[in-house]
Amino acid sequence: MRAVLFYAPGDIRYGETPRPEPGPGEVLIKIEVALTCGTDLKTYRRGHPVLIKETPSVFGHEWAGVVAELGPGAEGFSIGQRVTAPNSAPCGRCFYCRRGRLSLCEDLQLLNGAYAEFIAVPERIVEQNLMLIPDHVPFRHAPLTEPLACALHGIERSRIELGDTVCVIGHGPIGLMLTRLAKLKGARVIVVGRNPHKLEKARQFGADELVDITAVSDPVEAVRGLTQAGRGVDVAIEAVGYPETWEQAIAMARPGGLVNLFGGCESGTRIKVDTRRLHYDELEIIGVFHHTPRYARAALALIASAQIDADALITHEMPLENLEQAFHLMTSGGALKVAIAL
Repeated sequence: MRAVLFYAPGDIRYGETPRPEPGPGEVLIKIEVALTCGTDLKTYRRGHPVLIKETPSVFGHEWAGVVAELGPGAEGFSIGQRVTAPNSAPCGRCFYCRRGRLSLCEDLQLLNGAYAEFIAVPERIVEQNLMLIPDHVPFRHAPLTEPLACALHGIERSRIELGDTVCVIGHGPIGLMLTRLAKLKGARVIVVGRNPHKLEKARQFGADELVDITAVSDPVEAVRGLTQAGRGVDVAIEAVGYPETWEQAIAMARPGGLVNLFGGCESGTRIKVDTRRLHYDELEIIGVFHHTPRYARAALALIASAQIDADALITHEMPLENLEQAFHLMTSGGALKVAIAL
C-alpha cells in the first residue's frame, strides 16, 4: 500500500509498505481521508517515544474510511460501512480505569498509521471506539472526532459556568474548539494569540475579545484589563504548550479561579509559580490529557449536529505524497488542518 513512513525527525518518506492483515477481532479500514494534527507535526520535528518506538514506522492518527476486511471473530461491523475511531482505548482493568480515570490508563492501547491507504484497528479499539459515521457527515469531517474529544475532556474538567469569563491561550485547531465549546457553555471568551488570520478564526468560533500579543506589551495585563475590576478570568485554558504561556495562564486567573494547563510542553521543561498567589488566592491548577470513549461519542455527535464548524478548521486539502508540504504549511501558520486525501 501507499504510505508516508517516519524514519527520523525531519525525515519522512512517501512510498510503498506492506498492507496490514487484520488479526483476531481486528477490522481493516481503507482510509479515505486523514487530517494533520499538531501532535503529528511535533512527531515530524522531533520524534515521539510513545507513538513511534521503532523506525521506519507509519504514523498519523486522525482518519475516516470504510471497512475493507474483518479479522477472525470481529463482530458488529460489515464490509463497506463508513467508520472512524480515535487513536486509543483504555484497558478497563488497571488502577486508574477502576477509578474512572480512563485517560490515565496504565495500559492505554494506541493506534498509529493514518497516513496510509489501510489501517488495521486493534480489537480493543474496535470494541470501544470504532464508530459509524452518519450518512450526512463527510469523510473529511469525521476525523475531527479525536481532537474534539480531547477538547471536550478539557472543557468538562474546567467546570465552566454560565456567564464565566474564560481565556483561551492559543488559536490553533484545539484552541478554536475550546473557544467554541466554552461559548456553548455560555461563557464570555477571550482568545490570545499572534496570528491575525487565526485570531479572526477565533472570532468566527465565538471569541468575544481578541488579544494580539504582538500588539500589547504584556498579554497578562491585557487580558486582566478585559475583566471586571481587573481581577482576572474565571477560567484560563492554555492550549499552546510552552512553559511561558503556562505561567501567563496562571497569572491571568482571578483569586479562586481555575487554570487548565491543556497544552503539553516538551519533556523536561519547568515553570515557576508564585506560591503566595497559589495559596492565598486559592488557585486551582489542573492538567488535562487525552480523551475517553465517552468524549469520543459526544464529539462525533457534535460534528454530526454541525455545532462545530468543521470546514473552518480544515483549511487545505492535499494528496498523501504532499504530506511534508502540509507540515511546512502548518509550521508557517498558513494552515490549521490539512485534509490528506487518499
